[in-house]
Amino acid sequence: MLRLERLRADHADALLAFERENRAYFARSIPDRGDAYFTEFASRHRALLTEQDAGLCHFHLVMDDEGNLIGRVNLVDVEDGTAELGYRIGERATGRGVATAAVTEACRLAAEEYGLCVLTAVTTHDNRASMTVLARNGFTPVAEISINGRPGTRYRRGLVVVADRSSDGS
Repeated sequence: MLRLERLRADHADALLAFERENRAYFARSIPDRGDAYFTEFASRHRALLTEQDAGLCHFHLVMDDEGNLIGRVNLVDVEDGTAELGYRIGERATGRGVATAAVTEACRLAAEEYGLCVLTAVTTHDNRASMTVLARNGFTPVAEISINGRPGTRYRRGLVVVADRSSDGS
């Protein structure tokens, strides 16, 4: 079982430790964040919280049953009912369906909590695991793209926005 926690200021230390622990692992399949990400982490974390407070993005940590940070799922560039989905699962949690479950929950939150109706995502062709997660969650390929010079695909998924149940007269 996992849960998504909306990013908060008090997550900074755990998130930095997670990113450091998994840096080399992530760099094998996605572009490295670079040294500046780690040296300027505190100001970057504050900036993310500001973006989230403005409704421009929705950042989430993936937590396991024991409360350990095992991944991230983000909805970025929120505009006109759409957002781009991004996620990363730590090396120790891979191969157990965590990414699929985390993306499923992010899609639910996107529709039910944030009122989004379309999500997009991108991945490189050599990241088969990510392609599988997106397919399992109902994303369909819509365009061939280049991601940092590597061939990739853009995906799209429509969401069913749940009507506000508080106004049903009951």
